[in-house]
Amino acid sequence: MSAPGAAAPAPAPAEGSRLAFMVRALRYRNYRLFFGGQIVSLAGNWMTSIATSWLVYRLTGSAWMLGVVTFAGQVPSFALGPFSGMIVDRVNKHHALVATQALAMIQSFSLAAMALSGHASIAGLIALNLIDGVITAFDMPLRQSFVVEMIERKEDLGNAIALNSSMVNAARLIGPTLGGFVIAWVGEGWCFFLDGASFIPVIVALLMMHVRAVAPRPHHKDGALAEIREGWNYVSGFAPMRRIIGLLAFVGLVGAPYSTLIPMFAGGVLHGGPHTLGLLMTAAGGGALMGAVWLAARRSVLGLGGAIPVAVAVFGCGLIGFAFSHVLWLSCLCLFLGGAGFMIQIAASNTIVQTIVDDDKRGRVMSFYMMAFLGSAPFGALLAGSLAERFGAPATLIAGGVGCLFGAAYFGSRLEDLRVAIRPIYRRIGILPPVADAA
Repeated sequence: MSAPGAAAPAPAPAEGSRLAFMVRALRYRNYRLFFGGQIVSLAGNWMTSIATSWLVYRLTGSAWMLGVVTFAGQVPSFALGPFSGMIVDRVNKHHALVATQALAMIQSFSLAAMALSGHASIAGLIALNLIDGVITAFDMPLRQSFVVEMIERKEDLGNAIALNSSMVNAARLIGPTLGGFVIAWVGEGWCFFLDGASFIPVIVALLMMHVRAVAPRPHHKDGALAEIREGWNYVSGFAPMRRIIGLLAFVGLVGAPYSTLIPMFAGGVLHGGPHTLGLLMTAAGGGALMGAVWLAARRSVLGLGGAIPVAVAVFGCGLIGFAFSHVLWLSCLCLFLGGAGFMIQIAASNTIVQTIVDDDKRGRVMSFYMMAFLGSAPFGALLAGSLAERFGAPATLIAGGVGCLFGAAYFGSRLEDLRVAIRPIYRRIGILPPVADAA
C-alpha cells in the first residue's frame, strides 16, 4: 500500500496497491465526504422503497396500484427532465444539492407522520411520491454533475462513477434487509422516519465541503427553450449518445419494472412476507454491488461499450429465470445475476456518457440520461402492473426479459460504429494516444 503521507492524487498505483487503485477517487476530500454521507442516506431510501411497496400491497393487494404508486414517484423525472437539466447547468450545484436534500428529508418525515398517525392511504402515498419525484428530477442530475466538480483528474472520473454505483448497491444490500425487519417489528412508518433521519449526515457532509467556485454558464441568448433544444440536438445527433441512452430507456421500459412486481412474487408466488421481500431485494442489490465492484476495478473506460450488451443480456436472462422460479434460493440467485447485469449497464453507460460529454452541456445531457433511466420506468411500471393483472406477474417478467435480449442483440450489432465515433474524443482528452491505435 502507499505510504500515508504520499502525495495525492497520483497516477495509477502499482499492482500491489490494487485495493487503493479500486478506491482512488476517495483520495479527494470532497468526494470522501459525499461518499460517506450518501451511503447512509441511500440505505434509508431503500428502506422507504420496500416500505412503500409493502404498504401498497398490504392496503390493496393490487399489482396495478403498485404500478400507479411507482409511476407517481418516477414520472416527474420524465416530465421535468429537460427543464431540470437546463437549471442544473446554470446554478451552483453545491448549494442546490443542500436544498434538494433538505426537501427530500421533509418529504420522508411527512410520509412517516402519515403512516405513524394511522392515516396511510393510497391517495396520500401517490401525492407524497409525486412530490418526491419532483425533488428527484432535480436532485439526480445535480448529483451526477457534481461528481465532476469533486474529481480533479479526468482519468479518475470512471472510478468515482463506479464507486457511486457501489455505494448505491451497498446501501441496497443494507436497506431492504433492515427495512424488512423494521416493517415486521414496528411497521412501515418507522422505515419512513429512519429515512428522514438519514438525510442529516448528507446535509452535514455537504456543508463541510470546500468547493471551489465555478462560474455559472451564461444564459442562452435565445432563451430557455433554445438551451433545451441545443441539449436535445446534442444527444439525438451524436450516435453514441443516442444509442447508449436509447438502450437505457428501452431497458427501463421493459425490464426495470421487475422491482415493482417483486412484492407479488414474495407474497403470491413464494408465499412469504416482508422478510421474503427483503431477501429478494437484497439479492438483487448484492448482484448490483458485485457489478459495481467489477467496474471500480477496471483501469480505463476503454472496452465498456462492449460490456453494455452483455450486461443487458445477463439482466434479461436473470428476469426470465426469476419468472420461472418457485424456490426462494433460485429466485435470489436469478435476481443476483439480473442485478449485476442491470447495474453494469447503468454504470458503464454513465461512465461513457460522462467521459465524452462537453462540459457546458453536462447538466442537460445528464437530465436526458436520467429521463431515459427514470423517466421510462414509470410507464414500464404502469404497463407491467396492467399486464400482471391480466396475464400474471411471471408472464410479464418473461416478456420483459425477452425484450432485453432483443435490445442487447440490436445494440451489439452496431457496436463497432459506436467505437469509431468515440475514439476521436478519447484521443482528444488523452485516454487514447493521438495516433491511430492498432485495435
